Amino acid sequence: MTTHDASKLFKSLSTETTNKSELKVYEKFIHILNELNNREFTEAEIQSIETELDSLNLKAYSKNRKKYFTNALSEFEKYLKDTFSLISKGYYVNVGISLGMTFGIIIGITLFSSFDRSLGISLGISVGMLIGLTIGRSMESQANAAGKVL
Repeated sequence: MTTHDASKLFKSLSTETTNKSELKVYEKFIHILNELNNREFTEAEIQSIETELDSLNLKAYSKNRKKYFTNALSEFEKYLKDTFSLISKGYYVNVGISLGMTFGIIIGITLFSSFDRSLGISLGISVGMLIGLTIGRSMESQANAAGKVL
């Protein structure tokens, strides 16, 4: 399945539904496919992307379309990240905040527990999120400068 065919499929699916969360998944797929169409790829890379779209089996969706296409979108984004180092906007920020919160809880429990356990945890989470956000934005700007953000 070509990126153009997949884009047409998602555009037709978006006209069939009124579910907002389902529409967001379709719009994200359409955005990624349009960005891929605007980039320069070799013939082998285009063939690889089309093979991946075929393996997602987009035309054989089940009754729960939102869940099916959400899983397909995650697999496709993972494929693009692993194969071409292409990420979606906000990827590094989300990863940075998640890791910051995780380490913030640990730091909050160990270092700030002298105040009060809940206060220590909340301080740790806040500091961890701030550090994670800063690092994530920095990595995001580097990826954007390198042209790796879809």
